[in-house]
Amino acid sequence: MRLISCLLAALLTCPVLADDHKLPDTGISGVYEVMVGVEDATAAIDYFAAFGFRVVAQADLDAEQARDIYGVNSALTAYRLQNGDVDAHGLLRILHWQAPLGPGVGFAPPETVGVRMAVMRTEDIFRITDVFTDLRDGAEQPWLIAGPVYDDLYNATEGQPSISNRRVGVREMGVYGSTFNHVFFQRYGYTIPGYGTVASDTPLRTSEFTHHDFFVAGDLSEVTAYYAEVLGFRPENDTVLDGAWQPGPATVFQMEPGRSHWYRGFVSPNNICGKLKFFSVTGLHTVDDRSARQRPGELGITLHSLWTPRLEALHQRAQSFGLSVSPLQANEFGERSFLLRGPDGATWQLIERDAPSQPAVTQFNLEPVDH
Repeated sequence: MRLISCLLAALLTCPVLADDHKLPDTGISGVYEVMVGVEDATAAIDYFAAFGFRVVAQADLDAEQARDIYGVNSALTAYRLQNGDVDAHGLLRILHWQAPLGPGVGFAPPETVGVRMAVMRTEDIFRITDVFTDLRDGAEQPWLIAGPVYDDLYNATEGQPSISNRRVGVREMGVYGSTFNHVFFQRYGYTIPGYGTVASDTPLRTSEFTHHDFFVAGDLSEVTAYYAEVLGFRPENDTVLDGAWQPGPATVFQMEPGRSHWYRGFVSPNNICGKLKFFSVTGLHTVDDRSARQRPGELGITLHSLWTPRLEALHQRAQSFGLSVSPLQANEFGERSFLLRGPDGATWQLIERDAPSQPAVTQFNLEPVDH
């Protein structure tokens, strides 16, 4: 019970900038897909299969069609991948460009402007550590491994830990590569139904993508305002300062003592998962800015998708807000859609869809477990 009361207290004292009834009712259900440009689609599909992702759709565009949809003069083969039965959020789209525009953000330190990270739950974070250590050391692949680190986020461990009074918290880590950046977390002593579902046949015991991290430039209150005012996400907090005094960020983002950044988070009223987390170090430290490479057609994580049953109204709202939007048209899977680029440098594909086959969980419930 102490865990539940601590976590609820933390949630209730978190400042919220917009009530649900004041948010536009867009029907958006969290981040639908991470979209990643690759040089070798077969290798990418095999790689993500280890994390439980399987191909559920494939489509091709010639160069002219890709130019109309993405502004990229290159033929494209796209693959949509899903983890388990979860299809409201947390999917992956592999984009195999015949002539990519460039290497994207590439292999970079965690706090580089333009870096994107996709987060998933695992049931065995030390197995993940071993796997990527072998890839880095044995296969000589460029992987930066940060962690794992333990943190009792809500001070939920009561008294002196013992064999029967086990600590409660999370162990997390970052793994940064040349085309994809992971963050993994493992829970101890509690679970959140609907937030990180691990299928029984997943080789590395990993879930769908639960949330997404973005390192951007500018005042977060300004450049992320459209997530609430246009897309209907609920701000979880005011822009706040955090950093190296917190065990998790210090390790996962490899922050030196005294280093800090601004943070702001968003969640959909229609899904506890598919959350957004934004970080900015502007004005505090000098950082590498690779945001010019953060565009469709490059390699790596270059855009994400959202789905909504009210696409046309959302298109008009985005235009009224002064955002850069493309015309409404069918994407490579025949879905009515449009592209949107925000002042934070993020590119989104908005897709028209009525409902997922597996309804999203909308109530955030923290349940203690005895392990």
